[in-house]
Amino acid sequence: MPHRRSAFFVSDRTGITAESLGHTLLTQFETAEFKRETIPFIDTPDKAGEVSRRIAERAQSDHHRPLVFLSIIDPGVRKAIEVDDCALVIDLFDSFISTLEQELGQHASRAAGKSHGITNEKTYHHRIDAVNFSLNHDDGVKPSDLAEADVILVGVSRSGKTPTCLYLALQYGIRAANYPLTPEDFGKPILPKLLLPHRHKLFGLTITPDRLVQIRSERRPNSTYASLDNCRFEVKEAEAMMRQQGVTFISTTHKSIEEIASTIIHSARLAKRF
Repeated sequence: MPHRRSAFFVSDRTGITAESLGHTLLTQFETAEFKRETIPFIDTPDKAGEVSRRIAERAQSDHHRPLVFLSIIDPGVRKAIEVDDCALVIDLFDSFISTLEQELGQHASRAAGKSHGITNEKTYHHRIDAVNFSLNHDDGVKPSDLAEADVILVGVSRSGKTPTCLYLALQYGIRAANYPLTPEDFGKPILPKLLLPHRHKLFGLTITPDRLVQIRSERRPNSTYASLDNCRFEVKEAEAMMRQQGVTFISTTHKSIEEIASTIIHSARLAKRF
C-alpha cells in the first residue's frame, strides 16, 4: 500500500483557488494517496509562521515531505512560510503572475480576494437570487413562476437534480428548477401538466438502476422505493417519456456535478450571468 502524503492548501482567503487547482493536479497521480488539508485566511506573517510550524511537524511525523499549494498574494506573508527545507512548495500565484505581468506590460494589483470576494454587487446579487430560486423550486415546489426559470431539470428521484441546480445557481447565476418524475407521471402519452408550457426549458437527468439503488438505499434502506425492480421500472419509464417527448437527457451515473452542469450549459445553450 502506498504511503499517504500530506497535501496542504494554504490561502490568504477562502482556499477555493488553491484547493481547485491543487486537487486537479493531484488527481493525475492515481496510485498515490493524499491526506488533504485546507488552511484559509493566512493573511499575516504571524499566521504564516504558525502554518510553517504545523507543516514542519507534519513532515517529521510523516517521514515524507508534505506538498504545499500556496495561494497568497502578499510577498511578506508568503516569505513568512519558511518550509522549503521540509516540504515541496508550489506557489500558484508566483508561477503565473510574473509571466502575465511581462506579457501584458503592466503590474498586477496583487489584491487578495479578487476571485471570491464581493467585488461586483450585481454579480453577487445574481448569485444569491439564483440560489434562492433553486431552493424555492426544488422537487416541484412553488410551480407558479416556472416561467422565470432558465432551465428545468427532470428525472426520477435521486438522479442528481437538486445538487446540479444549486451548482448552476452558485457558480453561474443560472435559475434552475427541478421536477421529480414519479410513478404517477408514467404510462401517459404527454408530459406532466405542470411542465407542458415549459417544454423548451426541460433537460433530463437519468441514472443506471444499480446506482440508483445504492443512493436510495442510503436514504430508505429495504424499502420498495429503493428496490431494484422499482428503480428499473422508474428509470425505464422516465427515459421512455423523455425520448417520446423529445427532452434531451444525460446519465449522471459516472459524472461529477461539475461535468453535469457543464454539459447542460453547453447542450441547452444557457447564458451564464457571471
